[in-house]
Amino acid sequence: MRLPSLVYRVYERKLTRELIGAPIPHHVGVMLDGNRRWARKAGFTNPTEGHRAGAAHIVDLLEWCQESGIGMVTLWLLSTDNLRRPGQELQPLLEIITDVVEDLAAPDRVWKLRIVGALDLLPEPMSARLTAAATRTEHRRALQVNIAVGYGGRQEIVDAVKSMLEAGIKQGHGIQEVIDSLNVETIGEHLYTSGQPDPDLVIRTSGEQRLSGFLLWQSAHSEFWFCEAYWPDFRRVDFLRALRDYAARHRRYGE
Repeated sequence: MRLPSLVYRVYERKLTRELIGAPIPHHVGVMLDGNRRWARKAGFTNPTEGHRAGAAHIVDLLEWCQESGIGMVTLWLLSTDNLRRPGQELQPLLEIITDVVEDLAAPDRVWKLRIVGALDLLPEPMSARLTAAATRTEHRRALQVNIAVGYGGRQEIVDAVKSMLEAGIKQGHGIQEVIDSLNVETIGEHLYTSGQPDPDLVIRTSGEQRLSGFLLWQSAHSEFWFCEAYWPDFRRVDFLRALRDYAARHRRYGE
């Protein structure tokens, strides 16, 4: 149930005040879930309308993150499982994702993009456009935005191990030597997100309370926050509530 606009604004200001001086996550992962269910709820027969509404909402989230002092965001836009959807639904989704990434890379934007995922699983024209868009933002120093496309946590770990083995062999190391060098740190160096800090907070919309393979390796010590709202309905109040909840937790890192 939505709050009346005046009450909503008062509550939003209250949450903003509560976050002054509170610990803020540096890296937030967001699972933008519920677009198709939002479309059905809104009366659309074509789920593409939900994806369009969700894509249009991404800029709002990035602006909220920047205003809050968050330095990095990872957005899960397309999973490896999504690639098995029927072509009449998948093709429009691929086009929407490519268009929104190119919009985020536009000259009037300030965000630095990085594509994380198995690009070889995507159609070559889409992969090329995504890579080119991210390249155009390399000079930027504002919010770092990871775009997880063709992404699956299990696939990422498999690809990381393969990459590590291939690198060792290319350096002339024997297979046993490569195996002996296998550890948490070396695998981490070959993840899609290599060189980046792990997420402090992972947010999932739509009421689902599972990771579904999102940042499996990186989220070992992350805090999680689940929201009932479908992604297109996710509001700044919901975002601020996630930050407030995060600030109230004591992070133990396994201790």
